[in-house]
This record gives sequence, C-alpha cells and structure tokens, in this order.
Amino acid sequence: MHAVRGSVRSLSKTDEVVNGIKKEIDPKGNLEFCELDLMKDAGWDKAMEGCDFVLHVASPFVVKVPKDENDLIKPAVEGTLRALKAAKKAGVKRLVLTSSTVAMHGGQAGVIKINQDSWTDVNAKNVTAYFKSKTLAEKSAWDFIKNQTGEKKLELVVVNPGPIYGPTLTGNLATEAMDFFKKLITGQVPVLPQAYSVMSDVRDVAAIHVAALENEKANGKRFIVKSEEPHAIQEIAKILKSNGYDKVSIRLAPTFILKFIAKFNDEMKGMLPFVGNTIEADVTKTKNTFNWTPMNFQKTVLDTAKSVETSLKK
Repeated sequence: MHAVRGSVRSLSKTDEVVNGIKKEIDPKGNLEFCELDLMKDAGWDKAMEGCDFVLHVASPFVVKVPKDENDLIKPAVEGTLRALKAAKKAGVKRLVLTSSTVAMHGGQAGVIKINQDSWTDVNAKNVTAYFKSKTLAEKSAWDFIKNQTGEKKLELVVVNPGPIYGPTLTGNLATEAMDFFKKLITGQVPVLPQAYSVMSDVRDVAAIHVAALENEKANGKRFIVKSEEPHAIQEIAKILKSNGYDKVSIRLAPTFILKFIAKFNDEMKGMLPFVGNTIEADVTKTKNTFNWTPMNFQKTVLDTAKSVETSLKK
C-alpha cells in the first residue's frame, strides 16, 4: 500500500473525497491532502516533498467551447509543467500524466484509427479548445522530459482515456459524463448524435494509473485505456432503455441539423469532432503491458446509471 498525498483546489473538499474513498477502502492514516492551483506556483514544491511517484490527473474539461480558448489551454499546459518541474526538483522517480485520446484523433473525420503514435493536429479545422489543451499539455510534458538536465532523470508515463464513465465514489454529478447520464435517464436528451467512439471505464483508468507507477515496461510510453470496440452514443441509450430506464430517448438527430445548431450553440460546437465519426483505438500495448482486459461495456453503462440514480435520490 502507498501512502498518498492528494491535492484539492480547496481543503474544504477533503471530507467529500475521504468519505467517498471509505466506501471502497479504509485509508488507515495513509491519506493526507494539500491545496494546489494549476495556475499558481504556491505549494507545489512542498506537495512533492518525500514523494516517489506523482499522478497528475488535473486538467479542466468542459464540452462547451469557451469564449477564450486559453481558459482551457493555459491551466492544462501550465499546470502540467508545474507538476513536472516540482517533481523533478523533489527527485520524484516517475510521473504518470492523464492525457486523453482527444490528443490523438483531432482534425480527422470518418473512420479514425488511433494508436500510441497518433497525434491531434492543433491547427486543423474544427479542433476545439479542449482538444488543443490536452494535446499541447501532453506535448509540453514530453518536451520537458526530453530536454531535462541533471544526473537523475524524471520518468514519464502517459495514460490516454476517452470519454470516461462509471460509478461515482462521492455522488458528485457535476462532471460532464455524469451530467450527460443524469440528463439521459431523466429524459432531458430528446435526440442523440450519430457518433461512435471507444469509451473508458473510470475503474480501468484508475487501475492503469496505479499499475503504471512501477511497471518498468511502461516508462516513456503512452497507453490508450478504452473499450476495444467503438460504441455508439445510441447504444448507451438502448442499453438503458432495455434495462428499465423508460425516459431515455433512442432517437437520432440528423447530423446536418446538429452541425447547423453548432453555429449558434457552444456546447454542440464542442461535440462536433465526434458527430458523424467513428473512432477506433488499438489497445494492444496496454493489454500486453499490464495484463489488462477492458471492463464490459454494458456493465460500465448500467453501473454508471445506477450510481447516478442513487445520487439523485439523496
């Protein structure tokens, strides 16, 4: 078991996090917290003191396209560099960075096949601020590792999940994924986009992050953590509908209408890189390196819905 020092934007959030963790495991005094801000230098050096490994999972994520793309890009890039610099200074052995498959498939259309060598072209048409933020943050991390000096080198492993679903520990439904499920099961999504993507279970993503800390074969590599096959957004709705979630709509919206709406709606504009496309991912390297099998997709969908339903009843 590792002793963990977690970071939060406000220490007032610690009780919520601890209570969520206790539902799964007793921390037994091996968990403490510090307060960090992606855009401020304060606290980063002290947070890294005595640490052997660092998981940098923080980055802003919103579907809605912001008025200023730097509202997403700056915290993602600068926060990543703050974590790397502080880790290097503290003599940390390895940092595991949470990136995303949006750093791999942006700027393409149709059937998009990605692997660990794929990169988003941030200058391509319809590459949103979120796609840019994850791509530029990950590239800045690899550049830092490549150009670092000193005898002791900081190691880097990158995990690239896709849209992440799965049960919530804390009952917080404020994330984009949980909010989407909440709207689905309460009948607030009348039509669905025609989009196919490989999707991720939060339990798989967490497990690979932990496994990546000490797996010697993982150093210097990127790992896609997603379902082996792409799944349609409509498939999620059909699974829910056939399991008693009667308010769920399975109707598809014509793609041309969604593209028209995106001209006036920033949230729909953020969805456009997925609409009308099929995203396929090669997870062979992840499976072989970690002896890992992706979570059953239907289990992910139903566990997410059950978690949301439970939270709504509280």
